Amino acid sequence: MSKKIIITIDGWSSCGKSTLAKQLAKELGYVYVDSGAMYRAITLYFLRNNIDLAERKEVKEALASINLELVFNPKSHNSEIYLNGENVEYLIRDLIIAERVSDVAAIKEVRELAVAQQQQMGKKKGIVMDGRDIGTVVFPKAEVKIFMTADNAVRVQRRFKELYEKNPNVTVEEVMNNLEMRDYIDSHREVSPLRKAKDAIELDNTTLTEKEQFNKALFWAKERIVT
Repeated sequence: MSKKIIITIDGWSSCGKSTLAKQLAKELGYVYVDSGAMYRAITLYFLRNNIDLAERKEVKEALASINLELVFNPKSHNSEIYLNGENVEYLIRDLIIAERVSDVAAIKEVRELAVAQQQQMGKKKGIVMDGRDIGTVVFPKAEVKIFMTADNAVRVQRRFKELYEKNPNVTVEEVMNNLEMRDYIDSHREVSPLRKAKDAIELDNTTLTEKEQFNKALFWAKERIVT
C-alpha cells in the first residue's frame, strides 16, 4: 500500500505551476489546491468593497467577512474557488485581479488567513499545492518540493496567450509589465517572500513540453512514494 505525501510546486508567475500540479494530482489521485486562487478571491472581495490596503483595521474587518471554499468539480477534475458562496473561479483570472493580487498577498493578515486554511487542507496529505511559499512556509516538511522557472520572454508569451483568449484587447506590453511587477513584489515582500526552498528541485521548463515536465515531476514524486 502506498503512503500519501505532500507535493509543493512554487515558482515565478506563468511557469505552468497550476498545469503541472493538476496533472500530478489527477495521475496520483490526489487533491489539487491552487493557493493563488485564494489570494485572488480575497483581492476580488477587497476590490468589490473598496478596501484600503493601507488601513489594517479595515483589512482585518474585511477578512472577518470572507469565507473561502475550494469545491471539487468532477467534470473538470479541478477544485474551484468559492467566495462567500459564489463561484468566482472565472472572475479571479482577470488582469485587473492580477494587477492587485501581489499587493494583497503581501499583507501579513491576509497570508495568515490563507496559510492557516492551506495547512488544514494538507493534514491528511495526498495533496498537490502550488503557489509562492508552499514549500518554504506552508509545508516546509513536504516530501516533494518543486521550484519552477522559465525564461522571461517565454513566460510573457504564455501569459499573453492565456489572457488574450479572454480579452483580445490585452497587449504584450501590459502582460510583461504585470509579470515584472508581480515578480518584484512577490520576491521582495516582507512576509513569506518567493524563494526556492533549500531542498526543492528546480524545474526549468523553458524548452520542455508539458509531457516532458510532467514525466520529470511524476518520477520525482514516485521516488518518494513508498509502496
